[in-house]
Amino acid sequence: MIEPSSPSAPRPAAQSPFQRLATLIAGHAPGMPPIDLAVGEPRHPMPGFVGPVIAGAVDGFSRYPAIRGTDAFRAAVARWLDRRFALSGLVDPETAILPLNGSREGLFFAALTAREFATHAAHGGAAPAVLIPNPYYQAYAAGAAAAGAETVAVPARSGSAMPDLNALAPALLARTIAVYVASPSNPEGTVASLPEWGALLALARRHGFLVFADECYSEIYREAGGPPPGALEAARDTGSLDRLVVFNSLSKRSNLPGLRCGFAAGDPRFMAAWTRLRNMAAPQVPTPVQAVGVAALADEAHVADNRRRYDEKYVLAETILGSRFPGLTPPGGFFLWLDVARFGGGEAAALRLWTEAGLRTVPGGYLALADADGTTPFDGRLRLALVDDLATTETALTRLAATLS
Repeated sequence: MIEPSSPSAPRPAAQSPFQRLATLIAGHAPGMPPIDLAVGEPRHPMPGFVGPVIAGAVDGFSRYPAIRGTDAFRAAVARWLDRRFALSGLVDPETAILPLNGSREGLFFAALTAREFATHAAHGGAAPAVLIPNPYYQAYAAGAAAAGAETVAVPARSGSAMPDLNALAPALLARTIAVYVASPSNPEGTVASLPEWGALLALARRHGFLVFADECYSEIYREAGGPPPGALEAARDTGSLDRLVVFNSLSKRSNLPGLRCGFAAGDPRFMAAWTRLRNMAAPQVPTPVQAVGVAALADEAHVADNRRRYDEKYVLAETILGSRFPGLTPPGGFFLWLDVARFGGGEAAALRLWTEAGLRTVPGGYLALADADGTTPFDGRLRLALVDDLATTETALTRLAATLS
C-alpha cells in the first residue's frame, strides 16, 4: 500500500527529460544524419484551413483577449465534447469551459487552485499531496511543487492508464488535493476504462480531491480498437461534473503544436475559482487562435487522416521491430516504449543509438520519478516518438534494428 512519504522522499527532477538528454549526448557526434525521435511533436501536415482562418481573424491580434475566451470557442468545445462523448449538454459553455494556451499551462495552473479548492483534512501538519502517474508529465510535478504539495508517484494498474486505487493508504487520500491521470497515457499508450474513471471519480468525491484528466492524446488511437472512453462519460453517468476537470488541446489531434490552443472543461465551481487566478496570472489565448480552434473542432476528416498515418507507422514498426520487441502497438498515443534492459538500459541504448545511428531518443528513467536510491522502475526503457513521415520513420526504425541487434 502506498503510504505518505517521509521528509527525505525523492523529488521530481529539476531538469526536463530533454535537458537531461542533451547533457547525455553532449560532445558525442551523431553516427549518421540525425533523426529526432525524442520530442512528441506532431509533424504531419497541418489542416489547410488554418492559414485562411487566421488571415480572416487577424485583426484580433490588436486586442487583449479575455481569459474566458470567445463565446464561439467555448460553444465549439461544448459541441465537440457532446459529439465525442455523448454528453447531451452536460458541459455548459458559459460556466464549465475555459480556453488554454496549450494544455500544459492549464495542467500546471490547475494545481494552484486545487490546494484552495480541495476539502482535504490536515493530518499532523503534513503537506497536501498530489498524485501523479509514473512515468509522468513534467507539468504535473511542477504544478504540485508550485502549490506547495508533495508529489506522490502512483503506479498504474497493469495494462491500464489508471492508478491502482486500492493501493492508496487512507492517510494519503485524506491529504490528497488532486490526482492526475493521462489516458491514453504517455509514453505507454494505455487507456483507462469507463468503470475505472467512475471509480476514481467516486473516490475523489468521497475524499474531496480533484481529478485532473489529461486527455490530450484522446484522438490518437488505433482505429481497429476504437476511441478510448473519457472521464466526462463517467461524470455524465452521475449527472454531475463535481470534482472533475478534463484537459485537451489541438496539438496532437490537429497537428498544431505551435498554435498553443487547448481547453479545460469540468466542475463549474472549480472553474469559477480558477478563472479568478487565471485572470491575474495565466496567459490568454489570442482570438485568431481561438478561431482556428472553432474550425478544427468542427472538422473530423483531418483527425481521421491523422490516425491513419499513425496506424501505418505502427504496422511498419511491427514489421521491422516486432520480433525483437513484442507488444509494440499500444491502444493509443504515438510512442514506442521499448524494453532495452538487455542493451544496458535506457541511457546506454540512447547514447549508442545517437553515436552509431544518429537517433535521438529518450531514456525511460528521464520520464519517471526516481526511488530514494536514484533508480526508477523504467531505467530499462526507451521512448521513441513516431511523429515523422512514413519514409523517415522507416529509415529510423531500420537503423535502430541494425544497431540493437
